[in-house]
Amino acid sequence: MALVTFTSPEYKDKTVYAVAGSHTETLLKLAKEHKVPVHHDCQDGECGHCVVRVSSVDNKNQRMGGPLTDKEITVLRQLGKLTKDQVDQMAVDDLPVEWRLACQMIVRDEDILVEY
Repeated sequence: MALVTFTSPEYKDKTVYAVAGSHTETLLKLAKEHKVPVHHDCQDGECGHCVVRVSSVDNKNQRMGGPLTDKEITVLRQLGKLTKDQVDQMAVDDLPVEWRLACQMIVRDEDILVEY
C-alpha cells in the first residue's frame, strides 16, 4: 500500500491509499476515484493538461512511480519540463524526474506527494 498526498494551493490536501503496482492504477484514476480535481483532458498522454510534480515522502525510496512512457517523454519535452539530457540520464541511472503526466504514471509501493 502506498500513501499518495495530493496538494494544491487552491484545495485542501488529501491523502489516499493506492494499491501499488496494479498496472491500471494511474495517478489520474486515483485522483478521480477520490474526487481530487487534477486537471485533465485527453486522459491518454497526448495533451499534457494533467502534468503534476511528484516528490518522494520517504527519502530512502525515491523511485516515484514506474518508468516514463514514450508518450510522457514526448509531451514533457514539448512542455519544457524535461530536457534531452534528463532523458539520457534516466536511461543510465534510472533516476526519477519530478514532472509526470497523471494519466500515465503508475503508482509504486512508496509514499509520494503530488502537486497539481
